[in-house]
Formats: sequence, C-alpha cells, structure tokens
Amino acid sequence: MTATAPTIVFDLDGTLVDTHPDLIGTLSWLMEDEGLDGIDFAEAKTLIGHGMKPMVEKALRLKGRGQTQEEVEAVFARYIGVYETRLTRESRPFPGMIEALDRLAGQGMVLAVCTNKVERLARKLLEELDMARRFAVIAGADTYPVRKPDPGHILMTVRDAGGDPVRAVMVGDSDPDIRAAQAAGVPVIAYAGGYTSVPLDSLGPDVIIDHYDDLPAVVERLLSVAHRTEV
Repeated sequence: MTATAPTIVFDLDGTLVDTHPDLIGTLSWLMEDEGLDGIDFAEAKTLIGHGMKPMVEKALRLKGRGQTQEEVEAVFARYIGVYETRLTRESRPFPGMIEALDRLAGQGMVLAVCTNKVERLARKLLEELDMARRFAVIAGADTYPVRKPDPGHILMTVRDAGGDPVRAVMVGDSDPDIRAAQAAGVPVIAYAGGYTSVPLDSLGPDVIIDHYDDLPAVVERLLSVAHRTEV
C-alpha cells in the first residue's frame, strides 16, 4: 500500500506572507477616516490572527467605538472594500518562503493553506503574488462551519487536500494556529517573524523557527517522529 503524501498546512497572514503593511495600513486609514487615531504596529500585533472582522471590531473597541454590531458591520464593510484594492500593494512572501515551498513540493509533499482570512481574499492575494498554484487547498474563515482555533479547520483542510492528519504538519505564527494544531493532534511549527502578541514559547509549539531556510529539515524531522510513533 502506498503511504499518503504528507500534507503541510500553512497559515497566511504572518506566516506565508507579510501582509501587515496592507492589513494595518488599510485599518489605520479607516480609523482616521472615522475621526479616530490611527493604529500603530504595537497595537496591530494584538489584532491580527483571529480574522478580519474581529480585527476591525477590536480596533474600534480600542478607540472607544464599535459598541453595536450594526456599527461594526458597517465599518467592516468599508474596510473590506478598501483592503481589496490594495491586497498586495506592499505585502510580500517572507524571506525564504518560496524556496521552502518549492523544496517541500519537490519532496512530494502536498501544500495547503488554512487561514482566518475570508477565502475569496486569501485566494486573490495568493493569486496576485503567484503563489496560489502551489496549494492543493486554500481554506479561509468562511470555507467550513468552523475556523481556527477550532481543530476542525485544520482537519477539514487536510481532508480536502487528500491527506491524513497523522502525516500532516501545521506552520503558523500565533495562538489560533498553535491551539488548533495541538487540538487536532498535528505537530506545529511556529514562525518567530510573524504577528503573535503572546511569546511563542509559552504556547508550546513543537518547534520555533526564525527563518524559512530551516523549514524543510524541520518538517522532515517532525514527520519522521510522527511515523515512528504511528508504527
């Protein structure tokens, strides 16, 4: 029997792509357009990771607004309209990421995306950066009934990529990624250059890496450990 190809699942914002300049650039512009103070980088790190609507809602609350769902929805709709026009104005893959993806694919691994970004925007962003073709599945916040940190988000992504959770690895940068992977029983690699507001070592990922040059070797080691445990 042929073994199922390993599935390597990636978060998007803060993991695959440094989207901070456009995510927060749009958000800061919007806050100022609403008559509020803009968002700085320190504030932004506490906002990214749980999805775009929670990010806008948290930003409004930081500024003393967003007390009604109607206001949140209205401001969020404005945010999406502007953000979609500048998805990749400044956003770029993190250093070493493209090379790491190509090496993993060259080793026969299936690549997938599991992000709390709306699927349509995640797909469009990756297409504009010529990255979408590398992934068997691009699963967003609205692709399934659940999203990270619910483990089902990762498990359904692996399933739709034709994989098996016992031969999968998650790569992320923040709390929702790590908690979802741990709950799914999938080894998780944390990228230290992302957007976490919580110290990564306190979250207990299997490995923390500083650069994607190290990713293929770390993935291979984790898969090897998982295989020995399975046997």
